[in-house]
Amino acid sequence: MSDLAARVRDLLDVPTVEKRMFGGVSFLVDDAMLLSVRGSGDLLVRVDPARSPELVDGHGASRTTMGRRSMGPSWLTVPADRLADDEQLRFWLDLALEYHRSR
Repeated sequence: MSDLAARVRDLLDVPTVEKRMFGGVSFLVDDAMLLSVRGSGDLLVRVDPARSPELVDGHGASRTTMGRRSMGPSWLTVPADRLADDEQLRFWLDLALEYHRSR
């Protein structure tokens, strides 16, 4: 997890606040959660809900659940193996920032 969190810190180009949440470290921008690096090494990321089906079908993400409840279409879990290099991670960071800025 700490490796991925360090990579997120290096790649994010906006001021963030970090908080321990969801079994990992969450990155907040303007008091809103942008994403969370989970203890499992997965990434919990908030994206435009209209893009959720495309991102699940074509990019290996899945809708996020907490227990048995879905967090809704804007929250996706990206498995660690889909974050192996900075280009893959940058893709998800850009999507999260894009959605954050649109709200």
